[in-house]
Amino acid sequence: MANIEPNPVNPVSDAWNTVASYSSYTEAQTAVDRLSDERFPVEQIDIVGSDLRLVEHVTGRMTKGRAAAMGAASGAWFGLFIGLLVGLFTTGGAWLGLILGGILIGALWGAIFGFVGHAATGGQRDFSSTRSLAAARYDVIVRGGHADHARGILQREGLSGTA
Repeated sequence: MANIEPNPVNPVSDAWNTVASYSSYTEAQTAVDRLSDERFPVEQIDIVGSDLRLVEHVTGRMTKGRAAAMGAASGAWFGLFIGLLVGLFTTGGAWLGLILGGILIGALWGAIFGFVGHAATGGQRDFSSTRSLAAARYDVIVRGGHADHARGILQREGLSGTA
């Protein structure tokens, strides 16, 4: 039985090469979009965020009443969905009653669960917020030996970043 050697891997063409760095994701996205416009093989590109941090933006005070209202709104949407689903299999004018009933019952149960859920926290988290990840730097990285070509395009277009 003959030994079959695997194809040699070219470490230069398979390496990740940073071609540009940007301070915002939008700038990195613009650079990749410009490379795409120039028919660059974008499947060889990655945008890598570095120095990640979690940003939590506080949007307001959370009270039992607000929790109940948010639960009611959420429950009403679910009730509307269920009412529409059941209404598909109903003949005559009863479908409107099913939809309204679904909304009301969903809102009631949503309000109850929202109120009880918030009360169960015992005041540990009396605010609402949104969370997002942000990076200090976004690197445009090119694989497959195309880094010089990408750098050339970005420099020509004035998008060379800080790399």
